[in-house]
Amino acid sequence: MARTILIVDDEESILRSLEGILSDEGFEVINAMSGAEAMEKIQEELPDLVLLDIWMPGKDGIETLADIKASYPSLQVVMMSGHGTIETAVKATKVGAYDFIEKPLSLEKLLLSVNNALEYYRLEQEINLLKEKEKRKYSITGNSEAVIKLKEQIRIVAPTNAWVLISGENGTGKELVAHTIHGMSPRNRKPMVEVNCAAIPEDLIESELFGHEKGAFTGASSMRKGKFDLANEGTIFLDEIGDMSLKAQSKTLRILQEQKFERVGGTRTIKVDVRVLAATNKDLEAEIERGTFRDDLYFRLNVIPMRVPPLRVRVEDVPALVDEFQEEFSFRAKIEKKRFSGEAVRILKNYDWPGNVRELKNLVERLMIMTPDEVIQAKDIPSPFNKSSGIKGGFESAFMLASLKEAKIEFEKAFVEKKLREFKGNISQTAEAIGVERSNLHKKIKAYGLNGFRPE
Repeated sequence: MARTILIVDDEESILRSLEGILSDEGFEVINAMSGAEAMEKIQEELPDLVLLDIWMPGKDGIETLADIKASYPSLQVVMMSGHGTIETAVKATKVGAYDFIEKPLSLEKLLLSVNNALEYYRLEQEINLLKEKEKRKYSITGNSEAVIKLKEQIRIVAPTNAWVLISGENGTGKELVAHTIHGMSPRNRKPMVEVNCAAIPEDLIESELFGHEKGAFTGASSMRKGKFDLANEGTIFLDEIGDMSLKAQSKTLRILQEQKFERVGGTRTIKVDVRVLAATNKDLEAEIERGTFRDDLYFRLNVIPMRVPPLRVRVEDVPALVDEFQEEFSFRAKIEKKRFSGEAVRILKNYDWPGNVRELKNLVERLMIMTPDEVIQAKDIPSPFNKSSGIKGGFESAFMLASLKEAKIEFEKAFVEKKLREFKGNISQTAEAIGVERSNLHKKIKAYGLNGFRPE
């Protein structure tokens, strides 16, 4: 599709000359002979680029440029003038002009400026689309009571510089909450730097967080900035903070308190301004009692506590999540979306989702790949998600057994397995929940062949 260029000049000879040149280069050309006419043409045609003369009767080019930028800030404008001065060029640039070229126009310079401005415009549009896509990627889906409450907390906290400790089970979307807070904060033009606290070896924690100078240790062939340095004026996200070693916790606490540090092998003190978001799937108060987490670090991080609800308490959000995951996978894999039948959705809403949103996302992707039909039916959903598809996910097949004793055994096996999954394989919690002794539960697990149980 041909790009459209609006030429604005009060000299008809220049309009005709430029129109011929640019038409020969494959551009669609429209003309205007005044600033007022130019604004009308822009509103009607919305061109890709404007070539604008500075010296015109009535409203001059600089005033017209200001009007264009006020109404169409992303529209690129190249200024033209036969009486150009450095002062005029600087003024035009400050108002928002992409380039300034002098008359008589050099064909080579004109085409170079036009093509560069159009490429800049294209890249700017592409960046804006990517930003919008990124915003949608980090939007929290759902309208359940639990999610509405979470969104309201984020709305209140995000514009501040308050530190936030995000807790919740694995797969609930703690990272998504962190990204949303950063995206809604005044720091969103600066980066959010993520640190996986569980993945950093203890002997590299200082280098990873603070950076190092050239020659600080064997292999340090150049200076390297650390995570806190990279996050300056932005946000640092300490993910899985509960898995950080005590040694690493001590070093992290120092920089959190002082917001300054020295790189490994360096002597210069570097001061930073970072907002801290942290996340954990552990009960940090219990970890403090066990001696595996520092209480002073906990109190420093826990300015605003925020709990991400598990999927099982917001199952009314399942249909919206399914649709979102389909959209995402369809775009990524270039395959058509499928439709979930009402019964299929009901089955998904009846499942406990021990793996939370992450588990649902994986299932949707699997069903989109493995289901040949356009509509995903109840029969397409496997166990354990579908409680009617086998003993693993339910106990309907127990009705096919010959005796009450066998049916009781089958039900108890399914019940114990379901509860183990619900409590993620924790024997003590499961025993307490179902009202049996821990030793008795161990016997049942062994009797039913559930020794190798692994929660999904």
